[in-house]
Amino acid sequence: MYFIFKILSVLPLRLLQSIALFAAFVLYVFNSSIKRITTINIQLAYPDLTPAAQQHLVKKSMQSQFLTYVEFIKCWGMPPSYSLDLLKNIQGESVLTEALANKKGVIVVVPHFGCWELLNAWLNVYTQPMIMYKPNKNKGINRYMLEARQKFNATLVPTDETGIRAIFKHLKQGGLTVILPDHLPKASGGIYSKFFGQNTLTVTLVSKLAAKTQCNVIGLSCIRNDDLSSFDLQCIPLSDDISSKDLQLSVDSLNSAMRDMINQAPEQYIWSYKRFRNCYGGINVYRKPKKINVTTSN
Repeated sequence: MYFIFKILSVLPLRLLQSIALFAAFVLYVFNSSIKRITTINIQLAYPDLTPAAQQHLVKKSMQSQFLTYVEFIKCWGMPPSYSLDLLKNIQGESVLTEALANKKGVIVVVPHFGCWELLNAWLNVYTQPMIMYKPNKNKGINRYMLEARQKFNATLVPTDETGIRAIFKHLKQGGLTVILPDHLPKASGGIYSKFFGQNTLTVTLVSKLAAKTQCNVIGLSCIRNDDLSSFDLQCIPLSDDISSKDLQLSVDSLNSAMRDMINQAPEQYIWSYKRFRNCYGGINVYRKPKKINVTTSN
């Protein structure tokens, strides 16, 4: 995979995007598991849309997801300047610079939305982030990703208690970390909170770090433009409630903030992830109903 990714990264972005759109089309037509999960999530998140509008969003979401994958491969294989050149409009730059200047530490909240890997190049212009990194199970992909990370100033820490302690210390020293808090945590690392109307298990890491350090919490997104050749970056301050010592209030506020960020371009969110696999009451919306065998006797 390492050499395959290396070869793909030298191809023109437009060619890679065409391949991605074709792959998305095939998986949409043949009712893949990606389509099934995406459909369930969009029906749950946007119940007020008509069935036709929901299916249109499913199709656009699958296209965006595959575009995101090839954009990652391309950007990882290129120098940071390539990623920076793709950013067309930057909104809220002062939100980041002011947060860094007050030396209280910064948590950057980034949902799995748009082309979030481009954000690494932009953040590294201003600071040296500390980021959690979980090695990929495929050694070739892991090698490729690590080489990409090493092009930046980021410090990588493991996704365990050692990494959390390192990030806490980094924040107390006025540093910056990036966290993607919209994945499904283990039961020990989450509480139930509404996310797109679903009372689902939600990460508490951002909330606990913010409450303990009283650092700045900002949101960052990178949205693909219609021309497929550029992206708009938006940096926004998030609610002070996220730094509350009331954990439920904090997590609820964080989920609300991420929902608002995603709603800017909902088709660019990764809806194929089983985000609602653990909803309150032990509900798993992706579990197919069991068939009941009915026997009759004469």
